[in-house]
Amino acid sequence: MSETANRSQTLQFGVMQRGVFPWDEDMRARFEELMEQARVLEQLGYDSITKGSHFSTYPHREMMQVPYLSRVMAEAPSLRLNAGIVLLSLHNPLEVADYFATMDLMSGGKMIFGCALGYRDVEYRGFGVKKGEGVQRFEENLEAIKKLWTGEAVHMTGSHFELAGARISVPLVQSPRPPIWMGANVDNAVKRAARLADCWYLNPHQKFETLRRQMDIYRAELDRLGKPFPKELPIRREVFCGRTHEEAVNVAAPFIKAMYDLYKEWGQDRAMAKGDQDISMDYDELARDRFIVGDPDEVAEEMLRYHKELGVNHIIMSVQGVGMPQSQTLETFHLMAEEVFPKVRSAIPV
Repeated sequence: MSETANRSQTLQFGVMQRGVFPWDEDMRARFEELMEQARVLEQLGYDSITKGSHFSTYPHREMMQVPYLSRVMAEAPSLRLNAGIVLLSLHNPLEVADYFATMDLMSGGKMIFGCALGYRDVEYRGFGVKKGEGVQRFEENLEAIKKLWTGEAVHMTGSHFELAGARISVPLVQSPRPPIWMGANVDNAVKRAARLADCWYLNPHQKFETLRRQMDIYRAELDRLGKPFPKELPIRREVFCGRTHEEAVNVAAPFIKAMYDLYKEWGQDRAMAKGDQDISMDYDELARDRFIVGDPDEVAEEMLRYHKELGVNHIIMSVQGVGMPQSQTLETFHLMAEEVFPKVRSAIPV
């Protein structure tokens, strides 16, 4: 059985290395801690590492996606690398196609190409893109990247680029190309993911009931298009595991709340589905049916709910909230691998 086929029949676990820190942090020291995390994740048998992409992140620090993942592939060479997500509307398709073809080659075929529109005004303005053009640019860029990843010469004119016999500069390792995961918050974007991507990358911020409703939309759109349900369906969630429920909440709550305060400042709430847009509430209300925080039994049970009711089989965990110490982050990595993952996997029929 191929590695890809084997992955489709098992539940995978990954970590989102958000790498968001207060502005006055020693970023060289934080970088070394993140590399330690990557090595620990590989040693513990995790499947993937994800790195997001944001620009102009003041008043917080965040490292850039492409150079970061390039270093991770050297520190933890067995892990899959998820660019989750590339803000595709902001970029040139030839540049993106060449960058990620090179990264697929360098990693030995372990790249995942996550993409979405993005939502922050400072990023759109900084790249000289009007928000009203975001969807068109996104779809054009993705079409061009798919064509470029065939390795053939591409002739295509978009609203902001012209490919006149352009080709990618190095061959891909994965065939036919790296998997394309599309982030989507609102209903129309979920339909877009069904139409254009290999799978929908389920939203980390929305309530379970919203995701269940949108999964019906996703399945219906796949049926309309005559496409099968994807073999790999990823989701990202805030996850923290403690020895007891109380310990998990007491440790994680202030860091998760700080992250959601930052999301609010960035305008994430305005990009979410109706009914889920208020993220300014206190932690207890915010966490309800949205986060996976608890003791090993509770975390395992909740992960199984996502798997059984939504069909997800790659759970990407955001563990380290803004300012969370390295020791607490590593402790959760160990608890998850040693106590939670075995419970989850043993409950899934082979």
